[in-house]
Amino acid sequence: MPATPELSPTARAVFEAFNSRFEWIEDGVPAPQFKALAAALRAAANQVVPEIEILPQQDLEDRREAMEWGMKNQTQLTRQQLFAVAAELEAQ
Repeated sequence: MPATPELSPTARAVFEAFNSRFEWIEDGVPAPQFKALAAALRAAANQVVPEIEILPQQDLEDRREAMEWGMKNQTQLTRQQLFAVAAELEAQ
């Protein structure tokens, strides 16, 4: 019986949520399932947090612009984190 791969806590939580509807964990997980899950995460990231161009602020005195810039940076960080989990799953 193949062993379940070592995953980060985040990737493990995503995998276990996905795997909870299937019975193959006792027999080992087929690699295509990890790749399918990674593709689904990338598609979700693209829909929820589309890639944007982040331009440096010219005038940080304007609070609204500074807040918008910070929010854009956070959304891109979230996007990168989703892609990192997808990459980890895809590598299995």
